[in-house]
Amino acid sequence: MKLSEFKKYLANTESFAVQLPDGTFVPEHFHITEMGVINKKYTDCGNTFREENYFTFQLWYSTDTWHRLTSEKVLKIIAGIEKNIGFEDYDILVEYQGEKTIGKFGLDFNGKGFLLTSTKTTCLAQDNCGIPVEKVKKNLNEIAACCTPESNCC
Repeated sequence: MKLSEFKKYLANTESFAVQLPDGTFVPEHFHITEMGVINKKYTDCGNTFREENYFTFQLWYSTDTWHRLTSEKVLKIIAGIEKNIGFEDYDILVEYQGEKTIGKFGLDFNGKGFLLTSTKTTCLAQDNCGIPVEKVKKNLNEIAACCTPESNCC
């Protein structure tokens, strides 16, 4: 999800509920501990220079169960960032503390609330790394059965 989409959804909903990929919800008393822009410049394993930019925020909660963020409050935080940092309409990256480490998630909207979506890693230079293309495994019995004299395939 892009920042512009996030702001549009926030403007049209009062609550700011966030659901994890496993279906559970981030406790409703969560805080946004940081929000801003990340610029990542790096070289992949094929020695190609790459640059990525994200609008990011981090979710966290404590024992102050009376705390609630509204969509309006989140929009005000974003407006403050836009005033102080010049940036484009970047994809959103959300950080949230899992059981053992901080997870990085994408963001989606289901019409009622926001969904943290799973992210994955991959080799960005597969053509340079010699990673073989996965072959489809077939049972020889299946192949032999399709080419019998009665099948008219030959």
